[in-house]
Amino acid sequence: MDPLAALLDGPRAHGAFLLRSVLTPPWSLRIEDHAPLTVVSVVRGEAWIVPDGGEAVQLAEGDVAIARGPDPYVVADDPATPPQALILPGQECRTPDGGHLTELTHVGVRTWGHGTDGPVVLLTGTYGMAGELSGRLLAALPALIVLRAADWPTPLTGLLATEIGKDVPGQEAVLDRLLDLLLIAALRTWFDRPGTHAPAWYRAHDDPVVGHALRLLQDQPAEPWTVAKLAAGAGVSRAALARRFTAAVGEPPMTYLAGWRLALAADLLVRQPDATIASLARQVGYGSAFALSAAFKREFGVSPQQYRTRT
Repeated sequence: MDPLAALLDGPRAHGAFLLRSVLTPPWSLRIEDHAPLTVVSVVRGEAWIVPDGGEAVQLAEGDVAIARGPDPYVVADDPATPPQALILPGQECRTPDGGHLTELTHVGVRTWGHGTDGPVVLLTGTYGMAGELSGRLLAALPALIVLRAADWPTPLTGLLATEIGKDVPGQEAVLDRLLDLLLIAALRTWFDRPGTHAPAWYRAHDDPVVGHALRLLQDQPAEPWTVAKLAAGAGVSRAALARRFTAAVGEPPMTYLAGWRLALAADLLVRQPDATIASLARQVGYGSAFALSAAFKREFGVSPQQYRTRT
């Protein structure tokens, strides 16, 4: 499992907060929910995204924006429009003076705004996940990514807009998967663009040797890997793999594996709250709970149990 896939793995990707906003100017929403990642798709009309301390970016119909948190930003009809609502952690909706807003429903698909036929319709998907695996991806992203409809035509936004209005059994799962598809397709498109500073681990997957080695490490972290064993799996010599892997990824294979195992352990501590440290150690390739705890504390400064409690 590579870090791009890991972003959408586990319970954090399920039941992502999905909001359909039907808006009539003037309108302005200030987002202070601290979410690590948010996808905004303009179904109809236009909108502006104004990151705190960043330049305002205009979005046209069909455009998709990905905002990396936790810094706040504003989504509005115009950068000059004062915020009329604050979206807080837990998707609590308040007025700027602290009052509660009731337009945000809590049954089925959530809708904000007035009526069903406003000139602006936005779809917003918020991922509230947190974890070291996802952190590898989030650290590689700028604060705001914008994909223009003219450059990246995709049927996913229209399909998501159609499906969000339905009220049928299993619809939440359908919407989750469509949102995941939109996000993963958008990130791949952005990473593959010339001039984009994609992380080394992403670019390295294109190398037939290094990419194969990475997939072995990511898919089988509990395997007792050595450079020689990994090289045999990749079909090259030990020296060739070590040299090629380090050049492509930026660190030697075993160093990458150690970091991957600890990141996976940190993620599993949150995703599997009832699992013992010993069972997690076995899942990620450590021989005992003590071995995992010692390595984990060197990396993160706290024990696995302390990490689980504070997260």
